[in-house]
Amino acid sequence: MRQFTVKVPATSANIGPGFDVVGLSLSLHLILKVSVPPANAQAFVAPAITYSGEGADEVPLDAYKNLTTRVALYVLRCNGIRSFPSGLKLHAHNEIPFGRGLGSSGAAVIAGVILGNELGQFNLSKERLLDFALMVERHPDNVTAALIGGFVGSYLRELDEADTVAASVPLSEVLPEYPPDAGEDWGLNPPPPPSGIGHYVRFGWSEPIKAIAIIPRFELSTAKAREVLPSMYTRKDLVFNLQRLAVLTTALAQNPPDPDLIYEAMKDRIHQPYRKTLIPGLPEVTSCITPATHPGLLGICLSGAGPTILALATTNFEKIAEDARKIFRIQGIEVDWKVLTIAGGSQVE
Repeated sequence: MRQFTVKVPATSANIGPGFDVVGLSLSLHLILKVSVPPANAQAFVAPAITYSGEGADEVPLDAYKNLTTRVALYVLRCNGIRSFPSGLKLHAHNEIPFGRGLGSSGAAVIAGVILGNELGQFNLSKERLLDFALMVERHPDNVTAALIGGFVGSYLRELDEADTVAASVPLSEVLPEYPPDAGEDWGLNPPPPPSGIGHYVRFGWSEPIKAIAIIPRFELSTAKAREVLPSMYTRKDLVFNLQRLAVLTTALAQNPPDPDLIYEAMKDRIHQPYRKTLIPGLPEVTSCITPATHPGLLGICLSGAGPTILALATTNFEKIAEDARKIFRIQGIEVDWKVLTIAGGSQVE
């Protein structure tokens, strides 16, 4: 019996001005415990999946419907293995809330890519693992941070004509919805990813900085949060964000961190102003909780597409979180909060 564990961190994308550019790994995890029996000539035994933690009552336990195992099968089939090992057993324990802007789907995709790599014993590089992830999740910020860990900037390269065709393949061809009557030969030849789709750099991070995740008790789909964004922006707003992002990527590595510099550098005009209608209390929380009113606070922003608010701070965590809770309660919204550290990347044990 071969056994291994895959551990993938939660992530927060954007961090204010870095829309679709930067991501941060956080100390909540999706953990897979995997058992692979020795190969034998007996009849194929379908994978058995169990699940605990966040979303346990929502996640499909059929390996051909579960996101993580579907991604793993995609990796296997692109590398010449047509099916899961017979008798595969997988238990997932998830600490990452669904639909809250903390990268739950990105973690599931990375877990699947790593699972496929380990099941097939392909020994793929991190860069190649990222290629597979980006065929499923076309925005690099969350999946790159989940794979690499820390504070990460990433971009998708402009591909040549052949690669562009591959990278624009509909998700339905990469991860088909397996029908109930799908036979063993169904969906055998998915389109493989081009090499080098995404590129990244890991920025420095000042050790005293922790992240307070203020998590409203409602879900917000990324698709819905993207629908409210405009298709065009003014040059003034783009320059506003570029200036702050250029400062932020260095400011968060300085020790001691400068709250005045960071608070201003975490402001945004590209996505947060348009999403405030979806998250009652967002404008009040981001404007009323400041380094002047709450010593120890460095900056505050929407986590990914929301509705979670991410506050970066060095001290005074409970006061910051509880005052945010009071603001949300005025809007009739209850929240939970957690103080998180910056996590390392995905691991296999």
